[in-house]
Amino acid sequence: MAQVQFDKSADLLKLGASSRDLLRYPLREHQFSIPIRMDDGTSKVFRGFRVVHNDARGPAKGGIRFHPHENIDVVRAIAMWMTWKCAVVDIPLGGSNGGVTCDPHNLSQREQELLCRGWVRQLSRDLGPRVDVPSPDVMTNAQHMLWMLDEFETIHAERLPGFITGKPVGMGGSLGRTEATGFGLVFTIRETLKELGLKPEQTTASVQGFGSVARHAVDLFQKMGGRVTCVSCWDHKEQAAYAYRKAQGVDFKELNSISDHFGTIDREKAARLGYEVLAGEEWLRQQVDILIPAALEQQITLDNVNEIKSSVKIVAEGAHGPTTPEADIVIAERDIFLIPDLIANAGGVICSYFEQVQSNMNYYWEKDEVFGKLDVKMTAAFNSVMDTAKKNELYSRDAAYLIAVARVEQACRDRGWL
Repeated sequence: MAQVQFDKSADLLKLGASSRDLLRYPLREHQFSIPIRMDDGTSKVFRGFRVVHNDARGPAKGGIRFHPHENIDVVRAIAMWMTWKCAVVDIPLGGSNGGVTCDPHNLSQREQELLCRGWVRQLSRDLGPRVDVPSPDVMTNAQHMLWMLDEFETIHAERLPGFITGKPVGMGGSLGRTEATGFGLVFTIRETLKELGLKPEQTTASVQGFGSVARHAVDLFQKMGGRVTCVSCWDHKEQAAYAYRKAQGVDFKELNSISDHFGTIDREKAARLGYEVLAGEEWLRQQVDILIPAALEQQITLDNVNEIKSSVKIVAEGAHGPTTPEADIVIAERDIFLIPDLIANAGGVICSYFEQVQSNMNYYWEKDEVFGKLDVKMTAAFNSVMDTAKKNELYSRDAAYLIAVARVEQACRDRGWL
C-alpha cells in the first residue's frame, strides 16, 4: 500500500527512474533472531526487525512494535511512511521502523526486558542519536524504551539519552510526549473544522482504538467542546474487538478508569456503566460528523467504506495507513474531508524530535512550551498541505505526499545520490 501511494506521487512529480528506484525501497533492512530464556526455564526464539527507508534529511526515526502479527512487510511500509511524515512536517529526520513478533500480554516483565535488551544488542552498531533513533509504537512504552537505552549505554560505555525517545520523564523523556500524537491529531481536526466553518461543540465523533493516541485525542476533543459517542478497542481476553456507545457522549475519565495500559476497555464494567456494547466494526457505522481510525493499518477498505454514514464530514487518520487506496477513491468521490495520516498522527514524531533535541542539549522544556511548539508545527504542516491541495486541485493525501516526496527527493539530489 505504501508503494502504491508513493507511485502515485512519483507520477505527479514526474520523477525519473533513478529517483523512483531509490525512494521506492529501503536503504537498509535487518531481520534477526532474539533467543530468550523464559520464566519457566525453556528457551524461545523471537523474530526482530529494523528497516531504514531513507535518511537523506537526517537521522532515521521510527517506532518499535511488539505485536503478534509483526512482519517485515509492515515494517517496510511504516518506515516509508515515517520518511514522508518527517518530511511533510519539515523536521530534519528520515524514516525507519522496527519491532518484534510477540504478544507482550503473554510475557512477564522480565521476559519483556530481555526481549528489549536482545533487540538492542542485535542492532547496537546501526542505532544511535546521529544514526537511527527508535521510539515507542504499538504495545511498547516508556519502560521498554528505558531498558533499551540502558542496554545501548552499557554497550557503548557512555550516557546517550538522545539514542531513544519516549523515555520516562526524569530519565531523559519530554513532558507532553505521551499526549503528543493524540493532541496533534486534534489540532488538525480543529484546523479542518475552521476550513469547513464548523465549531467543535457542533460536532460528534466515533473513534477506533483506545490506546495512547486515541485516548488523548478523545480527552482533548471533548475538552475542546466536541462529543465522542463511540469508542472501539481490542479485547485481549476475548480475542475480539468491541465498540462502546453512549449517545449523549462517552465519559473519558470513566472509560479510562476501566481500561488497561494496552487500551482494552473492561466490557462487563462498561455495560454496568450504561454503555451499549457493540461489535468492534460498528465504530465505522455511527451517525457522527468525524471518524477517527486510531488503531491499526487497513481498517477502512473497499469492503466497508460505503458503510460510512452520510453525516460524516471528516476522516482523521490517527493510525498509520488505516485507509486503503481503493477506499480513498470512494472517500474523495463522496467529498469527505480526509486528514491524511502523514500529518494527522505526526504529533508523536514531532514531539520525539523535540525530545531528541532536549536530550542532546541536556536541557528540558516545560509542558506548555512543548505543546505550544507542537501546535505551531502541526498547524504549519496542515496549512502547507491545504495550500498545495487547493493550488494543484489535489486530494489532501496526494498533496501531503507531493510535499513530502519532493523534499526527500531534493535532499537525495543535493547529497549527490541522484
